Amino acid sequence: VQLQASGGGLVQAGGSLRLSCQASGFISSVNYMSWYRQAPGKEREWVARIIPSGEANYADSVKGRFTISRDIRKKMAYLQMADLKPEDTAVYYCKAYNRGADYWGQGTQVTVSS
Repeated sequence: VQLQASGGGLVQAGGSLRLSCQASGFISSVNYMSWYRQAPGKEREWVARIIPSGEANYADSVKGRFTISRDIRKKMAYLQMADLKPEDTAVYYCKAYNRGADYWGQGTQVTVSS
């Protein structure tokens, strides 16, 4: 497994969670990382990304509530999620862009109860 996502769980609306994504093996760098999510019956959607310059971008639905970050030395990426809403319920996936290819993690479930 080259990308391992973790940190999901059940949280009440208004709560917070931090997702982690550990890169290993062939993935040499976490300079370009993204998070996506897929809710039941819906298409996978992009949530956030961080690029080599450190600039971060967010989907409008999470802007101001989610923060993406990375630790290059540890080859880790994070998604800090605050003020969670029931509509944030989904399986969250991390993705690394490295050596010209995309690598996906296995996903971690986030469930937000109202």
